[in-house]
Amino acid sequence: MALSFFQRISRAVIGKSRVDDDTLDAIEEALVESDMGVDTTLKIIDNLEERVERDKYMSFDELVGLLREEISNLVDEGKEPFDFSKKPYIILVVGVNGVGKTTTIGKLAAMLTRQGKKVLLGAADTFRAAAVDQLTIWAERAGVDIVRQEMGSDPASVAFDTAKAAVARGADVAIIDTAGRLHNRIDLMNELTKIRNVIRKVVPDGPHDVMLILDASTGQNAFAQAKEFARATDITSLTVTKLDGTAKGGVVVGVSDQFHIPVKFIGVGEGIDDLKVFDKKEFVEKLFSPEDLK
Repeated sequence: MALSFFQRISRAVIGKSRVDDDTLDAIEEALVESDMGVDTTLKIIDNLEERVERDKYMSFDELVGLLREEISNLVDEGKEPFDFSKKPYIILVVGVNGVGKTTTIGKLAAMLTRQGKKVLLGAADTFRAAAVDQLTIWAERAGVDIVRQEMGSDPASVAFDTAKAAVARGADVAIIDTAGRLHNRIDLMNELTKIRNVIRKVVPDGPHDVMLILDASTGQNAFAQAKEFARATDITSLTVTKLDGTAKGGVVVGVSDQFHIPVKFIGVGEGIDDLKVFDKKEFVEKLFSPEDLK
């Protein structure tokens, strides 16, 4: 089993009576192993070094307190997840295949429905029949309507129909799935721009949220995905899936820091209720706890 973030930090400083270069090197290694990324790790270490210069004899608790503070400063949890003054509030969901895009949409629809919101889903991933079928199953589980077309249909057409239906039906929120795409598929990346433009024909200020889904278990690959999607479109929020423990929690910190994108949700399991609104304070506290993120 992978060591938790707390366990890695504890191992890095065990038996140390003072913070020295070896301690900082061990902490740096622990941060990198937790997938915070090199740039973010070096930023944290540089700040720690400045503090250590002033106080070489630092207890473990003091060191953990400093680390907690530094990490908290690097994570952006954004504002409230939704602005319901905008109706319909349109969310465009993007990400590569396999990161949990469709599942996250279903969980999000269920969460909003429990809050009394009228939700509409749009199945604009028309490249894979399985994606449309899976989203339809989630729509049924969440008790919401779905707009779908035949496989191979123009995804922008589905997005347009979804926005139009959301307005006509008085939906509070419309969540539109898109095809999983990789950075080497320029045509698919450009399609995101087309989808955004057709949405604006119906809802001029939409989409209100372009949500990138990342899988915490992919480690450094998540950074590459974030870089390419940020280059292709204006990402406004992150949801990090498969974060069922703190071993890979560094992805949340590193991506938020490097791309200055707020984290809105984290997925902590497979159940319909296992999507949580991101709480920075709680997240950072649990990074420094032996417990899992659940």
